[in-house]
Amino acid sequence: MEGGNSKRVLIVEDSHDIAEALQMLIEMRGYLAFVANSGSEALKIAGDEQLDLILMDLALPDLHGVSVTRELRSRPQTESTPIVCVSSYARGLEEEILDAGCNEIFSKADFMATFEPTLERYLGD
Repeated sequence: MEGGNSKRVLIVEDSHDIAEALQMLIEMRGYLAFVANSGSEALKIAGDEQLDLILMDLALPDLHGVSVTRELRSRPQTESTPIVCVSSYARGLEEEILDAGCNEIFSKADFMATFEPTLERYLGD
């Protein structure tokens, strides 16, 4: 979806099927969606684009999502961008995830049930 005023969402997800589904749902709502299938790709996109929301998986092929989140929080461009952890592997890591800078944590199953209100909370006008 094109548009200069569209909110921009970065989906950091190594599963192509999940990333594609999230991208479709986000773009159907009129937002721009970028997909990164690795932590290094996420850091590059975040450096190139002005983002309004980042959806962060933890289990990435090259870097752990917590490390990526810490790096994003250390950068002026993304230090205040909302980051929502969406992962099947967050249980037991909640304190570390929040300390790294994520605003919220959802399991993938729970996130699909709360997708609309989450987008509205962070992207609503």
